[in-house]
Amino acid sequence: MQAGHLLFAFLLLASIPTRGNVGWHGGGRGRWRYRHRSRRDHQQHKIRIGGVDSPEKAQPYGQRSKQNMSALVFGKEVDVHWEKRDRYRRIVGKVMVQPSDCPTCPKTLDAGLAQITMGLAWWYEKYAKDQSAEDAGRYEFAEHEARAKRAGLWADASPIPPWDWRKAQRR
Repeated sequence: MQAGHLLFAFLLLASIPTRGNVGWHGGGRGRWRYRHRSRRDHQQHKIRIGGVDSPEKAQPYGQRSKQNMSALVFGKEVDVHWEKRDRYRRIVGKVMVQPSDCPTCPKTLDAGLAQITMGLAWWYEKYAKDQSAEDAGRYEFAEHEARAKRAGLWADASPIPPWDWRKAQRR
């Protein structure tokens, strides 16, 4: 695996390896997608957090989900573990960050899993095959627990998954 370091506030600046672990400092732009411009090639890259799908901006909990993700990663160094790009050429990866209550700890908090646990995102079961079996199991369990606790978007009687929301918007 290759590794690199990225700095992002609203645009990420640095080179990005073809796959591997990428570390960066920064803050979020967009709810799950982060853009950056490479110093070397001045191209924009998008990073999509794998295994999760968050509510769209116009959906209930869309803004809250975006705000929470920003709170998890803004101004912090994170690692992105990734192996592939999606059909839109976005890097798909797991974002690991240092827990906010432990500034001397290693990056052990999975930001995507945290969103699901808080009821601010769905586990994207359609793409479970792209996750390790361990991660897919954690994400699935976290969603079931969030539903049972009626956390976040699960407080609504029938929350609409974002993939269904997008499909309805295209009609």
